[in-house]
Amino acid sequence: MESMLNKLKSTVTKVTADVTSAVMGNPVTREFDVGRHIASGGNGLAWKIFNGTKKSTKQEVAVFVFDKKLIDKYQKFEKDQIIDSLKRGVQQLTRLRHPRLLTVQHPLEESRDCLAFCTEPVFASLANVLGNWENLPSPVSPDIKDYNLYDVETKYGLLQVSEGLSFLHSSVKMVHGNITPENIILNKSGAWKIMGFDFCVSSSNPSEQEPKFPCKEWDPNLPSLCLPNPEYLAPEYILSVSCETASDMYSLGTIMYAVFNKGKPIFEVNKQDIYKSFSRQLDQLSRLGSSSLSNIPEEVREHVKLLLNVTPTVRPDADQMTKIPFFDDVGAVTLQYFDSLFQRDNLQKSQFFKGLPKVLPKLPKRVIVQRILPCLTSEFVNPDMVPFVLPNVLLIAEECTKEEYVKLILPELGPVFKQQEPIQASNMILLIFLQKMDLLLTKTPPDEIKNSVLPMVYRALEAPSIQIQELCLNIIPTFANLIDYPSMKNALIPRIKNACLQTSSLAVRVNSLVCLGKILEYLDKWFVLDDILPFLQQIPSKEPAVLMGILGIYKCTFTHKKLGITKEQLAGKVLPHLIPLSIENNLNLNQFNSFISVIKEMLNRLESEHKTKLEQLHIMQEQQKSLDIGNQMNASEEIKVTNVGSQHIDKVFSNIGADFLTGGESENKEDGLQNKHKRASLTLEEKQKLAKEQEQAQKLKSQQPLKPQVHAPVAPVKQTKDLTDTLMDNMSSLTSLSISTPKISASSTFTSVPSMGVGMMFSTPVDNTKRNLTNGLNANMGFQTSGFNMPVNTNQNLFSSPSTPGVTKMTLGTPSTLPNFSAVSVPPAGAKQTQQRPTDMSALNNLFGPQKPKVSMNQLSQQKPNQWLNQFVPPQGSPGMGSSVMGTPMSMMGQSAFGVQANPFFSPQNFAQPPTTMTNSSSASNDLKDLFG
Repeated sequence: MESMLNKLKSTVTKVTADVTSAVMGNPVTREFDVGRHIASGGNGLAWKIFNGTKKSTKQEVAVFVFDKKLIDKYQKFEKDQIIDSLKRGVQQLTRLRHPRLLTVQHPLEESRDCLAFCTEPVFASLANVLGNWENLPSPVSPDIKDYNLYDVETKYGLLQVSEGLSFLHSSVKMVHGNITPENIILNKSGAWKIMGFDFCVSSSNPSEQEPKFPCKEWDPNLPSLCLPNPEYLAPEYILSVSCETASDMYSLGTIMYAVFNKGKPIFEVNKQDIYKSFSRQLDQLSRLGSSSLSNIPEEVREHVKLLLNVTPTVRPDADQMTKIPFFDDVGAVTLQYFDSLFQRDNLQKSQFFKGLPKVLPKLPKRVIVQRILPCLTSEFVNPDMVPFVLPNVLLIAEECTKEEYVKLILPELGPVFKQQEPIQASNMILLIFLQKMDLLLTKTPPDEIKNSVLPMVYRALEAPSIQIQELCLNIIPTFANLIDYPSMKNALIPRIKNACLQTSSLAVRVNSLVCLGKILEYLDKWFVLDDILPFLQQIPSKEPAVLMGILGIYKCTFTHKKLGITKEQLAGKVLPHLIPLSIENNLNLNQFNSFISVIKEMLNRLESEHKTKLEQLHIMQEQQKSLDIGNQMNASEEIKVTNVGSQHIDKVFSNIGADFLTGGESENKEDGLQNKHKRASLTLEEKQKLAKEQEQAQKLKSQQPLKPQVHAPVAPVKQTKDLTDTLMDNMSSLTSLSISTPKISASSTFTSVPSMGVGMMFSTPVDNTKRNLTNGLNANMGFQTSGFNMPVNTNQNLFSSPSTPGVTKMTLGTPSTLPNFSAVSVPPAGAKQTQQRPTDMSALNNLFGPQKPKVSMNQLSQQKPNQWLNQFVPPQGSPGMGSSVMGTPMSMMGQSAFGVQANPFFSPQNFAQPPTTMTNSSSASNDLKDLFG
């Protein structure tokens, strides 16, 4: 291993030394930087080829260097002959300009140690490619060692050599004299170029006459570098000391043979006895059979045999060879057309570029990258040609690796991304790029995507062409996953929204919605909820396609696992938007069904989620109540009694589905009671009051539950009594039963009462009112009528608020004028109470004249109560009602149906109506059913 490293190190050192010693001091180095030794070429492969760059322009070149150390073994005059021969060949090449000849960038420069000149960039000589690695750095570069010529390269290369010879023979009237693989150079693009004019012979006759080429006799005493390669030399050079253009054609035949036989020439020549070798060769040529040419393709085998004919006149000339069917290969013709592209006009170029995509798949990748791609990208300077060239460049990019794309193609596309003139060409360029957007985003580095690719997409969305906008919107979803999220959120989505809102094209608007729907999955949930969904409500048009696009976005957001719509937004924004859209007149039946289906799905989820939430809250509240009751029972027996009563209240209202009726006030009472007990110091009056409450609580424990009593109709009392006295007696009997009730003053002024406007909460108390109230009712009953106000102390009144749900105003009768009442005195708490007796209803007789029929209140009291009120009354004998604070009011509600029959404040006309006059109560029942379910 160590020996291999040392060998490699010595090789590198030797190569570096060769470069330094060969080029140092040569004038070429003033203008060019010399790089790595890459190949060898020229007669005897004497020229070392280095890559290099021009210092001023950084243009890539090839530097040919002849190191004079190679000829140190020769005598001085022989050295001079070799140098002169090499100089002559380079100088002749420099004067000639043709696409098939190697292009000289800098003429020959001589220094003490070397000769050097610069040419176009070079890959290698044909001899190197065919396996002759003489004068190459060791080890041989894999680029050359593993290089294999494709058929299209061989065909087109031989065609190029034929075209170069045609130029020399017909235009320059020159015979090359040394057409060999060493003098055929493959440039960086793979084109075959002729060099090595060391032994060229120009015609001695004037141009208008038949050309005549003088020939020198072979001198075996000259150094080998001063003589052409005899293995590729025509027999007439040696045997008859003559040459002509046909002599170069023989050399072409030997090259064709070598190309198809891995670089092996058709004859090997003994340089010591060259005449004998050529005589034997001449004999073999005269008997040349097809078996000797078996490796040559059949379609060109006969032409090669003609080129190798002993008789020069039988050989095809260069112009004829360019026209043989062998070179009609589609790949060779394509490459040939590219080489003559500069001679074509725009119309011819456009036609050629349109057909090129059909040809490219038939060509090897290396040929495309080396030969075709540079020709295509060179056309980007012509704006009118870019739309025709660009599809081919992108087709090549698909076959390139990411590294090749970044190195060879992307730099050339930079100006094309930004091209905006002419407008027609610019629009076509946008369309082409959009169709290949996935390719661009896949192979283009992220920084270049932001700087070049995405700005082009934004420009397409804002283009005046509807076709471009449509295509852009259709294509964006195909590569949305390749766009980084900030660019999509801050640049792409706003432009799509603007395109939707500002366009006059229905197709663009619909495609905008479809595009948004397809890329929702790449967006953040809250961005969709906060930005996309509100945007849908801004869309002005109501065409069915637009509405279905809006529905699609809602549905996609609603059903997508990653996204979803919150129930708050469903209830507050989405459904209020969708429901009106669903009844647009433009929608057909299927579209309407689609809307309704989504709406129902949303409603079902809304119901399910919110119901689940409420159930969970209810469970939590019940658990909290249980915990609170337990804590209070541990704290005090008195608080326990109070909480038991409160718990029964909650249970009663929870059974009727209206626990929200007592929520706020009952909690306030409990809090107030707890706070009252928790106070550090109490006044004497408060302590006395607290003691009384404790005594009542003890009585509450010891009493048995009350059972409802059924009362038989009471015969009407004929005794008349003033209405005011009756009302005051009733009020006194109610209020005097309170354990501790402050003095109540009530004053009211009666004005004209509107028809059906009287409403009361409770009717005349039944016989057991006293017992129920004594067992724990610590509240004052209050009622309000339209036009009658009675202020009452409502500090602890469960039904004090006029807006409390469940307090229903029933309107009966017609307007009647009622008297004014002065303050009503209520006996204080603890006053001696008389036994409650049935109310005397005969006093109402004074209100009616003889013309009106009279109906007693006892008769009215036997009417069947309204059925809708029964749901608020627990069954008779329900446990706990006897100890409930609300026991008496509930009994009153059940017995008298909110006291309509015992109410003395209604119009007398109602007494003439049958019992069915309660239709308004039925409507109230329906309203309550709607409210409470």
